[in-house]
Amino acid sequence: MPPRTLRQRVTDLFSRNIDQPIDDDEFDALAREVFAFQFEQCAPYRAYCTRRGIAPSDVTHWFEVPAVPTAAFKELPLVSGSAEAATLVFRTSGTTAGEERRGTHYVLDADLYRGSLLPTFRAFVLPDAERMHMLSLVLPASQAPHSSLSFMVQTVVEQQGTKDSGWYIDADRGIDADALLNSLETMIDAGRPVCILATSLAMVHFIEFLQAQRRTFRLPDGSRIMDTGGYKGRTRTIPAERLRSLYGDLLGIPADACVNEYGMTEMLSQFYDASLRDRVQGRSPSEPPVKRGPPWVRSRTVDPETLEAVPPGEPGILHHFDLANLFSIASLQTEDLGRVLPHGIELLGRLPGAAPRGCSIAMDILLDRSHE
Repeated sequence: MPPRTLRQRVTDLFSRNIDQPIDDDEFDALAREVFAFQFEQCAPYRAYCTRRGIAPSDVTHWFEVPAVPTAAFKELPLVSGSAEAATLVFRTSGTTAGEERRGTHYVLDADLYRGSLLPTFRAFVLPDAERMHMLSLVLPASQAPHSSLSFMVQTVVEQQGTKDSGWYIDADRGIDADALLNSLETMIDAGRPVCILATSLAMVHFIEFLQAQRRTFRLPDGSRIMDTGGYKGRTRTIPAERLRSLYGDLLGIPADACVNEYGMTEMLSQFYDASLRDRVQGRSPSEPPVKRGPPWVRSRTVDPETLEAVPPGEPGILHHFDLANLFSIASLQTEDLGRVLPHGIELLGRLPGAAPRGCSIAMDILLDRSHE
């Protein structure tokens, strides 16, 4: 276990105002302490860093901390401690093309996950409300115990939802569209705003159901949707902008109340569209539209071929350093392309096809056991 002071210093960050930036020197010092702890506690990570010729004593800034490709969570137990001590085990969903080795994130301290996710969700999805009636189209954690999204949504519903919030999806039967329609009608009659929590794919299915039924709603003012993931439906792919338009046409939810979440199994913190928070706080919409995360996460972009840092505002592969990942790996190299802007991150899509040379080299170094 790390010294209590290190864990406490990380968790103390969660109680700060989400808009209060962490001083660069404070973040850097804490990030390097987290790296030193993980170098000591995670043997595969220590070997990876050693092969790259980097030890904690060599690092003068968190930029220099070796980032682990998220794909590596499919290959190795990347846990800073004992995997057997994990209180939660999250796994990536794999692909629809067949069985595939799934990435695994061993979570040794569930309180770190709760502590990180709740203030960020409140800030970007509930900036103007303490609690809301929540309708979930994400499977409950009891039916998807290895889904980080299910754990996150269940935590949010329990902590921020009203007592009559509920789930409208089942692992065997799928979306209970009729029950969801009844609930929406009840909320409209009562004039109570709702917060729909869903994967984007689930919303595509529900939108297609509404279109087939020729049904439209105008949900009460203050209603919103938090969706996450891709947009490919059963019969077609719906671009994000078109899906936002359909939310307005069929449910009466304005575009700036549609908050898309960006997260990953391998990282305990999340990013969200900033549109709703900006509107509530009286700010003009960000141009280009961006996602923002909590101040205990820092992001940068690197060249896909060389993994060298690119100039601020230029596109590249996103690297995130998440202090909430204390017991796994904090420095992560994603498979996402984006730009880091002064007011947030702009997502530009996934890496196409095979991993670029730089990413492949990083994986080769991580998995190379010839030096052991």
